[in-house]
Amino acid sequence: MSASLQQNCVKCGLCLSVCPVYKVLAQEQASPRARIQLIKFFESGQLASSAGLKEMISRCLMCGSCAANCPSGINHYARFMKMRTQMARDHGEPAAVKSLVFLLAKEYRARWAAGLARLGQRLIPEKFSEIYNLGNIPVKRLPAFNTRPFRQAVPEIHPPEGVQKGRVVYFTGCATNYLFDRTGFSTLTVLSRMGYEVMIPKNQTCCSIPLLYHGAVNQAKENVIKNLNCLDHKGIDAVIVDCPTCGVALKNEYPALQDRFHLDAKQVERISSKVIDIMTFLKSRNGLDQLTGIEEAITVTYHLPCHMKNGLPGMNTTEQILDALPFVRYRRAQDANDCCGGGGTFFQEYPGLSKVMADQKVKNAVSTQARYWLTECPVCRINLSGNLSETDRITVRHPVEILTQKRTRQ
Repeated sequence: MSASLQQNCVKCGLCLSVCPVYKVLAQEQASPRARIQLIKFFESGQLASSAGLKEMISRCLMCGSCAANCPSGINHYARFMKMRTQMARDHGEPAAVKSLVFLLAKEYRARWAAGLARLGQRLIPEKFSEIYNLGNIPVKRLPAFNTRPFRQAVPEIHPPEGVQKGRVVYFTGCATNYLFDRTGFSTLTVLSRMGYEVMIPKNQTCCSIPLLYHGAVNQAKENVIKNLNCLDHKGIDAVIVDCPTCGVALKNEYPALQDRFHLDAKQVERISSKVIDIMTFLKSRNGLDQLTGIEEAITVTYHLPCHMKNGLPGMNTTEQILDALPFVRYRRAQDANDCCGGGGTFFQEYPGLSKVMADQKVKNAVSTQARYWLTECPVCRINLSGNLSETDRITVRHPVEILTQKRTRQ
């Protein structure tokens, strides 16, 4: 972004109305326009780097709402990403964030950590899990790790049912691989029913968004190159994602990193141009036709992830699908499009602030009396499910999962 565009903020305040953090705190220093001014002063040498500055820059969900609604065209998201890198370099990150970055920088580390965490969930005393929290989420409400990593549990090439219509590559992301294998199996089932051969590269790794958010640019480079190489196959119809954040990485962030990482421009374009989330692919390829014979049985509500809304706006089709499915009764929560306060590690770094947002979401979702609360983002799933109480009779799932489960009439 050019220097002139960086300074093009007219202080209209429109970003305040869409910023989840500002809505809760109602403090100017918590607003996107304030961060833009702070970055401007820092880059001009008028403001020194400090822990206080890092705090104001970091207290952001990176939801992208400010950039998506800015009438001046300022890319807050890109400016914040760059500044967070600088602040992490100057002042470091909390131990929990450093550990996460260390693990996600190498796939074997993430696999080892997931295995250890799975063992810990089996052995940890129930009393401990009830007392201790991860951010604002009780340990006992965190999702169970997969018995086996999803990519180890399935073949690298999954055949279609019936006549083959095409081939796709499936980027599973870390969450499906280690936490939410039900999402992966459901995605495979739907694609197979649609007639697609599915390739699941074994050597894919973290999309690197968590690393980039916390200044680990050099560590991210290796993952980006590895993912580009393993996803680059001739004759594929699409690169399927089930996580909006992974979709934003492959479709938007990798092209933005092209010059910095000296990436192959043609390879980046080949992949980014084919990235699509599973629900949008289902709708665009008439996959709903494979599901219309199922008896009506479930009531659902929906939470729209910020990365889907702001980073992949052309793929925001899930509510249309839910409205169209004859076996679904869709009840829209009044704040379906509002941020839940998950934001990667935000719920762990700013638990009080995150909980204010999550509690309001829970209240409105529960009021719909839906059986399932659907959302594509794995961090949203962790945050929303973790903030439910024992008496809340609603289960958080990925939308694709309801398309393949056995149903009984409510």
